[in-house]
Amino acid sequence: MFGMSAPGTGGREEEALLASPRSAAFLTVGVATLTAVLFVLVGLHGTLLRAQRIDNAWLRLMISGRAQPLTVIAKVFNVLGLVYVTLPVRIALAGFLALRRRWWHLAAFAGAVIMSELLIGPLKGAYDRPRPPGSLVATSGGSFPSGHAVAASVTVIAAVIALVPPGRRRALWGAVAVAFAILMGLSRAYLAAHWLSDATAGILLGTSCALTTALVTDRLQRRRHARKNPAGRDADLDDVLAPGHAEARG
Repeated sequence: MFGMSAPGTGGREEEALLASPRSAAFLTVGVATLTAVLFVLVGLHGTLLRAQRIDNAWLRLMISGRAQPLTVIAKVFNVLGLVYVTLPVRIALAGFLALRRRWWHLAAFAGAVIMSELLIGPLKGAYDRPRPPGSLVATSGGSFPSGHAVAASVTVIAAVIALVPPGRRRALWGAVAVAFAILMGLSRAYLAAHWLSDATAGILLGTSCALTTALVTDRLQRRRHARKNPAGRDADLDDVLAPGHAEARG
């Protein structure tokens, strides 16, 4: 689903971040386009009014379906999305990648997180959307997009890209990461901390950051490899990619 990664060992050159850059590019462009469309729609007064009707209906549905077990679970997700949890997790993942000397994978992971953090504040300020009424948890700042959804999606998806080898394992863990991000987004709407469109935009934005930085980092890694191996560079690169391709074909 997302490409390839593999542990670096000894003096062996770090393996390529993505096994199929072209497929990753199509996926990245698709998700980024959806993200941009949603942000434009929410930014336009006419389409925002229509989106607000959907958001209002979803909020009424969430309120009518509230139950104590669901509320407890949603509040657990609220805690998981706080900086006191996400920051140590991010530092631990970055530290692990650094200890394994997987510098390109570390760059992709850190770049995704940094990009998302640089975007979230200005976007919230620019849209300055009011929060839904009656939130069950403490909130602050603008509502659009959901910071919890951004943080959850960018962290888990970037982690899968950086840590998990290609093929079925990456597809499985990628699906788990996306499911976690969706649950985080739904929990924000359930708690009335965000509108449904806020949560959707947050998931898409975080995913876009993770995919974009992986694609750019992979491209830079391949260029550097080509400069270091100007003769027979295609064969050399195939050797680097071979373990990932073997698993991807399985």
